[in-house]
Amino acid sequence: MKAVITVIGKDAVGILAKVSAICAESQANVIEVTQSVMQEMFAMIMLVDISKLNRDFVALQDDLTALGDSLGLQIHTMHEDIFNCMHSI
Repeated sequence: MKAVITVIGKDAVGILAKVSAICAESQANVIEVTQSVMQEMFAMIMLVDISKLNRDFVALQDDLTALGDSLGLQIHTMHEDIFNCMHSI
């Protein structure tokens, strides 16, 4: 099982590290990352393997959303099944 994490907001040092740290704490393995900085805006998409999560997926979502709120970023975490359904219609 996989999840897609998107991050959008004003660029700052350590965004990738902070998101990755929450993933690591939850045993979500980062498979792929793409990121861009356009002027002062940061955009990142991560694909993570959640098959070995050590807690509920909703808890991971909540922690990443809370991180985004604390940093002034939008962080959205979507399960692969929902992502695939949304993009197959």
